[in-house]
Order: sequence, then C-alpha cells, then structure tokens
Amino acid sequence: MKQRLSPDFFTIPVEQIKNGFFSDSYFMRTQEILVKDNHRPRVIMQVFQRQHAVICGVDEAIAIIKKCAHDPNNLVIHALHDGDHIEPWETVMTIEGDLANFSHLETVYLGVLSRQTKIATNVHRVVKAANGKPVLFFPSRFDHYAVQASDGYAAHIGGVYGVSTPANGSLWGAEALGTIPHALIAVYDGDTVQASKAFDAYIDPQVNRVALVDFANDCVGTSLAVAKEMGDKLWAVRLDTADNLVDVSVLPQMGTFKPTGVCPQLVLNVRQALDREGFSHVKIMVSGGFTADRIGQFEAANLPVDVYAVGSSLYNDNVNFTADIVMLDGKPSAKVGRSYRPNSRLTLVE
Repeated sequence: MKQRLSPDFFTIPVEQIKNGFFSDSYFMRTQEILVKDNHRPRVIMQVFQRQHAVICGVDEAIAIIKKCAHDPNNLVIHALHDGDHIEPWETVMTIEGDLANFSHLETVYLGVLSRQTKIATNVHRVVKAANGKPVLFFPSRFDHYAVQASDGYAAHIGGVYGVSTPANGSLWGAEALGTIPHALIAVYDGDTVQASKAFDAYIDPQVNRVALVDFANDCVGTSLAVAKEMGDKLWAVRLDTADNLVDVSVLPQMGTFKPTGVCPQLVLNVRQALDREGFSHVKIMVSGGFTADRIGQFEAANLPVDVYAVGSSLYNDNVNFTADIVMLDGKPSAKVGRSYRPNSRLTLVE
C-alpha cells in the first residue's frame, strides 16, 4: 500500500494561507459571501488536468487542506498518490464539505499540484528517453530559490538520478552533485587542468571528479589534457559547448550535419580520442539544451553518452489543474461541459 507524507513533513505558512495572502481574491469573497449569508451546502470539489502526466504535489496539497482549512475535520478528501500516472481529465482529488471551509485554499493547492506535476512529468519524459542512463536535475539557476526543495522532490518522483543543490535533495535525503563550473576555470586563467587539479586537491575524495572541458572550445584537446594529468582519478568529462559555437574538433568534419553545440559528432570525437589514448574508463556527461526529444535522438543513434545533465527544459510546458464543484447536497451541480467523474483509483485520506 502506498504511503503518504505526513502533513507535518511540509513547511507551510499556515496563518498567511488562512488569511488569504496567497489566494485569488474572488475565492476570499466567495467565502465571505457564504459565511455572511449563512449558506452552507455540502459540495464535492473535483480536481483534474488535461494531459497525460505523472502527478506530484498531492501530499503537499493534502497538507495545505488539513492545516489551513477552517475546520479540516469536517472535510472528506480522496486523492491519488504522488507518482501516479494520470490520464487527461482524470479526477485526481475530491474534497467534500462546506465550501466556506476551504474556498480560500483553491489557488494554493492547485498551484502546488500544477508546478510539481509539470516537473515530475518533464523529468519522467527525459528519464524514459535516456534508456536507464543517469539524468541529473540542473535547472535551479533558472527559477526562484524558494522553490528548490519542492522542485527537487518532484524531480525525484519523476525518476531523476541526482540534483545540484542541497535544497533540491532536502525532502528526499539526496546529496547535491556537481561538476566544475566555468567560473572556477576562469579564475585559474582559463586553465582547465589547473582548475581540475585544485578541485581534486581540496574537495572530498568521495566526490566524483568530473572535468568541464569546453572552456577553450576544444573538448578533445582539453579532455585529453585533464585525463593525462589526473589518470584514474578522472571519473568523467562534461561537454557543454554553447549552441552558437562549433568545437574545433568538429570543424574539419562539417558539411552534412548541424555542427553547433554538443552535437553527436563532438561526442564521438571525444570518446574516440579518450579510448585511443587509453582513457576508456572516463565517462562522458553532456549538458546544454537537452530535452526529452534530443536525448531520444542521441539514444536512437547509440551515441556513447553516459550521463545527461538537463536544465531549463524541465521547467517548460504547463500542466494546469482545475477544480470544479460537481455535486451540491448530493445532486449534480456542475458548469456546462463538466460533470462528476468518480475515480476508483482515489483513496480516502485519513
């Protein structure tokens, strides 16, 4: 039986949510009208979205309802579980009770479900495309720091191998992973070998040594230079060539393919050079604009990539949840085009 995270697991600004600080004003006004008119019918609120997706944020949405409803003991919640695969229009949660009790929460719980489901779904797509190879979650620099913990949890639900910040891993006990950034190479006067040696000298030996090798736009030459210096200590090289550049090793081969960025030919060039010089143990990590489709193309071509690091594309595409009242005092009461859709997969939330 699937287990839910306790509501106490989440850090929730209870008083601000209860006061409507994060709520659309019309939900607050709805609540005010119902209370002042003493109009308290019992409703069923039904939550759904319109895509094939991997749902996430359910446990946090439940926590919000349980902690921030005015009388949570008089609400009945049925819901799917984080990680469930869902169909378009499938009911993922129902909330039954007095609308004035929880009207102020709709903006908040729908937002949690939307964001976390988007990330879990996008991560699942790239993980599936990678055919079992590790995928690293590296998009945190592209959004506000306050969402890193929940984003990292959603990435975990989607199947990601590792994350880049401690906050990303805080809700599921993962340590942050990371390679050498361009900034470290820059302050060592653009010398990737010296930057890699400094990393090796001062960073915990348990951390994999991964050299970022595109600083001089010569991934083959830089990979070999670092490998010759570090030998067996070098775990991998990371290719991160910008999409508007052509690596020097690719220039002689141009003519029949798109040569910019981390293109297939660049991956082959680096792999062949490392193998030729006796560094077949060194893995290849790629980053820079990777999406599920692009990873799928690399895998279909059987390219020698060992690890994919994926960034901003994991924040693309919207998954938008909607909540509708579909029953009123036990009778159908939905807007045109919507109706009560019972779902046997929902389980009662204790």
